[in-house]
Amino acid sequence: MTEAAGERKPARVVVADDQTVVREGIVMLLGLLPGLEVVGSAGDGEEAVRLVAELAPDVVLMDLRMPRCDGVEATRRIRSEYPATQVVVLTTFGDDESLFPALHAGARGYLTKDAGGDEIVRAVESVLSGEAGLAPSVQRRLLERLAEPPPAPAVTEAPDGLTAREAEVLVLIAEGLSNQEIARRLCVSTATVKTHINNLFAKTGLKDRAQAVRYAYAKGLVRPP
Repeated sequence: MTEAAGERKPARVVVADDQTVVREGIVMLLGLLPGLEVVGSAGDGEEAVRLVAELAPDVVLMDLRMPRCDGVEATRRIRSEYPATQVVVLTTFGDDESLFPALHAGARGYLTKDAGGDEIVRAVESVLSGEAGLAPSVQRRLLERLAEPPPAPAVTEAPDGLTAREAEVLVLIAEGLSNQEIARRLCVSTATVKTHINNLFAKTGLKDRAQAVRYAYAKGLVRPP
């Protein structure tokens, strides 16, 4: 049966949030909004991925900080394995360490939990139309990011078995950036940055950041000022 002119099937939505009261509240709110149908809810990222595989929803409203599998990793898996399903982040956190890894993982929308029902509906409609569904504060941060200096160029030939990304992290350490600043520059989480640092320290025998700076200069990864 074809849809009547001007009518559209409700967007099928899965809600993922580890806090039961919050999750149930979001489900209740969505049930009152036009154009949305909640088909499932998940308490962590692992369950969210399973529900996407089982239910093939149009959109997942994804919290970020959840046990077992966080929202960023769940988003990455969903967008890789089930590309027909879009992800809109709905989280308490609007900081760069939450925002950029989520967008890099494939989220097309990003809202904070102070968003109203109309804003959620607009974000869902936007991502299903191939556009971005971003809160105004997120749009401002992206514009600010575009005005920031470009990231350091990737290192193509790295010494001592370092990967290109490990060498890139080393260069940013030599430039004086903190772990948080490196994470923002590379659009990854601080945990990922720490992993790269641990790996490059193990490969090079370095013990601290001061040694890392000297090593970067000695290997020609960074030019003296």
